[in-house]
Amino acid sequence: MAATSHPDATLAALDVLRVGGTAADAAVAAAAVQAVVDPHMTGVGGDCFVLYAPAGREPVALNGSGRAPAALRLETLGGVAALPDDSPHTVTIPGAVAAWEALIERFGKLGLDRALDPAIRFAREGWRVHPRVGRDWRAAQARLARGPGRDHLLRDGEAPRIADRMESPALAGTLERIAREGARGFYEGAVARAMTARLAALGGAHREEDFARAAAQWAAPISAPYRDRRLVEHPPNGQGLAALIIARLLSRFDLADAALSEADRAHLLAEATKAGYRMRDAIVADPDVTKVDVEGALSDATIDALASHIDMSRAAPAGAFDLPAQRDTVYLTVVDRDRNVCSFINSIFHAFGSTILCPTTGVLFQNRGLGFSLTPGHPNALAPGKRPMHTIIPGLIMQGERVETSFGVMGGQYQAAGHAQFLSRMVDLGEDPQQAADASRSFAADGKLTLEATHTPDTADELRRRGHEVVVSSDPMGGCQAIRIDWERGVLIGASDHRKDGFAAGF
Repeated sequence: MAATSHPDATLAALDVLRVGGTAADAAVAAAAVQAVVDPHMTGVGGDCFVLYAPAGREPVALNGSGRAPAALRLETLGGVAALPDDSPHTVTIPGAVAAWEALIERFGKLGLDRALDPAIRFAREGWRVHPRVGRDWRAAQARLARGPGRDHLLRDGEAPRIADRMESPALAGTLERIAREGARGFYEGAVARAMTARLAALGGAHREEDFARAAAQWAAPISAPYRDRRLVEHPPNGQGLAALIIARLLSRFDLADAALSEADRAHLLAEATKAGYRMRDAIVADPDVTKVDVEGALSDATIDALASHIDMSRAAPAGAFDLPAQRDTVYLTVVDRDRNVCSFINSIFHAFGSTILCPTTGVLFQNRGLGFSLTPGHPNALAPGKRPMHTIIPGLIMQGERVETSFGVMGGQYQAAGHAQFLSRMVDLGEDPQQAADASRSFAADGKLTLEATHTPDTADELRRRGHEVVVSSDPMGGCQAIRIDWERGVLIGASDHRKDGFAAGF
């Protein structure tokens, strides 16, 4: 089974599974397709994180996030409070392609060239703009029109319409080179030279050596108990630690109580989110540079201290967030016939990333450097060769020694809170993955509590009474894909969020 946020990606993954590919082969195939047909969300110019559980047991983590150029230093930015989101200084070296290769080399059967075939075909022969893609492209039109990629990302100054046919010939050539030469075809040679030249022309500090040094890293996941389950997350520099803190806080309350209202649940999630994100912003950074005390953050002493400030009748003062709030990502999950489980997330951060596109390679660069702190001495402060704090996180729910559910929740900052909400609805309320994915969402950020418009007016009024500054939004909040494994019956139960274009399917 595969669950993705785009129909073409789900079908590509299924084709790979049908010919004997593993979850690793199929996940890379799906991600590469979305790098073509979901250009505002993801791409070869982005980053990715993976949790992979061979035979559904003992997961490992793969970090495909990129580093700042070796020549970029905080002091050279002149003390600016924030970088423009289209600045070349926000472009860290893309890590996704290195991670794709590492994942397939360790767990694949068919090879990177076979995994990239569907994406190459779409890029070369053309693809159609699906409804959510078209909606988001139109929403980004004004930003694209003033950005460095406007001549390539718009048609006569306009976003393409839904069902328009698009082609990506330059990107097809880059994907073909990667298929022939592996990741070195991206990080060395003509592609790397072209990418470096494009960024340097705009004032970037990037050098070819920065691309040549790119590599993915394997690591041990981090986890925390939740009732009789265990939530597994990717370790820092991602924000999975925040999801674990929020889940640990929620576990202190009886969320299975039928007497709890939706306002109660939204309030409790908001308070736990504020506490978890304050902790995240204080300590999460590149573990190669700064030790992150994961055990201390998840200890009973820490969680008890944070929980003591949660009042069910009153909202606590909001903590300030250091990072931009709303970003773009694709999450997908695959389970193969041998029950290998892949939880996979790929992103270029903002819609269309930095909007900087290299025309000769078709590579659209992310702007993950916005994830750095620009405060000297902060654990997450910008530094040469350093990885920023990331919002993208894949997740797993374990029961005993086996994966019960592979899932992810897209939506930038929202993702950690979304993981905790999905977990609670599955475990506390007994919902199936589709019910948990479709449930109305809320998110406490920047001093406001945003509710999707599907919440009732009574819920919004009650939350205001408790002191929340409530904003009701008609925009969809993130997206979710999930696959649950019923080991006893030999059944896979898939879900794909109605907020996106995709679907779950299996055979």
